[in-house]
Amino acid sequence: MKTQPLVAVLKTKPQTVLEDYGKLMHLAEYEKFLPKKNETIIKLNLSWTLYYPACSTAPWQLEGVLKTLQKDRYKKLHAVENKTVVTKPLKGAHNNKWLPVLQKCGLTFEPLTEVKWEAYKPKKELDAIPHIFPDGLKIPVMFKDKNVVHLPTVKTHGHTTLTGALKNAFGGLITEHRHHCHKMIHEVIVDLLQIQQEIHTGIFAVMDGTVCGDGAGPRTMIPKIKNYILASNDQVAIDAISAKMMGYEPLKIPFIKMAHDKGLGCGDVEQIEIIGEDIRNVNFNFTTGKSPVIAGDQLFRRGALSFVEPLLFHTPLFKSCIFASAFYHDYLWHPFIGKKYVEQFMKTQWGQLFQKY
Repeated sequence: MKTQPLVAVLKTKPQTVLEDYGKLMHLAEYEKFLPKKNETIIKLNLSWTLYYPACSTAPWQLEGVLKTLQKDRYKKLHAVENKTVVTKPLKGAHNNKWLPVLQKCGLTFEPLTEVKWEAYKPKKELDAIPHIFPDGLKIPVMFKDKNVVHLPTVKTHGHTTLTGALKNAFGGLITEHRHHCHKMIHEVIVDLLQIQQEIHTGIFAVMDGTVCGDGAGPRTMIPKIKNYILASNDQVAIDAISAKMMGYEPLKIPFIKMAHDKGLGCGDVEQIEIIGEDIRNVNFNFTTGKSPVIAGDQLFRRGALSFVEPLLFHTPLFKSCIFASAFYHDYLWHPFIGKKYVEQFMKTQWGQLFQKY
């Protein structure tokens, strides 16, 4: 008999967050889903090389999860993240304070740019990836036959309404040129979940919602402190509960509905057991916006100007798109708009905790 999907949700505060992550993971019975005999990938989330609240894996999230795993005698942990055409993993690991946490836990950061990738033939037919990568998909060799723990944050995303556990695989199983997937992003996310279930010995997600991102995510957001953390072995279920808490109807978000309909997880909130906090009346009332970069990407990839896509995204002209994105985010939005949100955040208890790392 199939067991009911389970999502653990807890309220937390800076003074107890590390211990609370341990309680959260045990509430979600994580040891049942991650065999200790296997090595474990810790898939971090880097949405911006610069630090911005709610944008990337929080240092307390990483520390709380690592301490719990090590206390429970998990060995051979690998903290990894990939690059995109606009992010640099090692610099991002420094700016987001991951490196001191890893050093404290006796681990090193392993950029996926420095590991071996090889062609992977899926066991079942995929819906989107074969169209985007007709020559085949490559994945990191080190991912095969290992557990994976995803560390996303609760935030919006202009391409997918929100981003969470499911989309976190996007940054691990596809090379830095994964921007080509934006044309069929929802289908790709579901394909990646299917691949994960084929290659990993266990899958688990621990999501940080201490400070969440509202608006034009995954970078140009308004940080909002909510003091929640979530965990589950069901990647669809944890994204569905996160969506509900943010104020969305989970089954109206395409990638959640597709994954649910394929039986890859549960996206129906009524079928999910929630333990820890009573979140029946929780509604952050978040609204997803689109930055000019994401709006332009959609216009040229699948909008009125999609006829330009082959020229703009598949020739050296793409370098101009990379420059435009980096210039807008790093040299316009962050210093003139984002900086004030960062300064306000640093005055909060969570901001003060970040500065202690």
